[in-house]
Amino acid sequence: MQDMQDMVFKGTTTVGLVCKDGVVLATEKRATMGNYIASKRAKKIYQIADRVAMTTAGSVGDAQFLARLVTVETNLYEIRKEEKATVRAIATMLSNMLNSVRYFPYFVQLLIGGVDCREAGIYSIDPIGGAIEEKEVVATGSGSMTAYGVLEDRYSPEITADEGVKLAVRAISSAMKRDSASGDGIDVVKITKEEYTQLKPEEIDEILKSFSKK
Repeated sequence: MQDMQDMVFKGTTTVGLVCKDGVVLATEKRATMGNYIASKRAKKIYQIADRVAMTTAGSVGDAQFLARLVTVETNLYEIRKEEKATVRAIATMLSNMLNSVRYFPYFVQLLIGGVDCREAGIYSIDPIGGAIEEKEVVATGSGSMTAYGVLEDRYSPEITADEGVKLAVRAISSAMKRDSASGDGIDVVKITKEEYTQLKPEEIDEILKSFSKK
């Protein structure tokens, strides 16, 4: 009988970059079920708050549920506290949710990233709630090793969010070429103190074309 973990939609590459003026999060769009490509339009970046997003790697169903849950909990937090939730607070909230069900874990690896009144930050959260603050770059999922090779070769702490977008696209594109569970397009979110921006497909295509010209 096919292993239960092979029967859920999974397989991903996600990356996150902390830039001097914000953060960048990026994913590809393929969801796999074993060796079968189950979807070419899987959503793997979710806006959680005004300036906070979450990327997901792993089970699509688990990721969708957690995205809905943490969005609701963040809204309740802001109503009760009468202030915007920080990136750290949202990451801690999500960490506690996952830790509370650690004996029956969700099959996910998450990144929470954004900008608040204090700083820009990204947190990597594992299936049982372990949360690590990432100071520079991070990659998750089946294509993460390839993505890390690109990120660590080209990243600088002085990189701007606009430059970070290009680097994130390059990292995801490289992973898609080597990892069969990653592919079918790229989603990118750029978050600064001024705005939350989801790049349009044509903008990403222009960035990809610029690589081929060099």
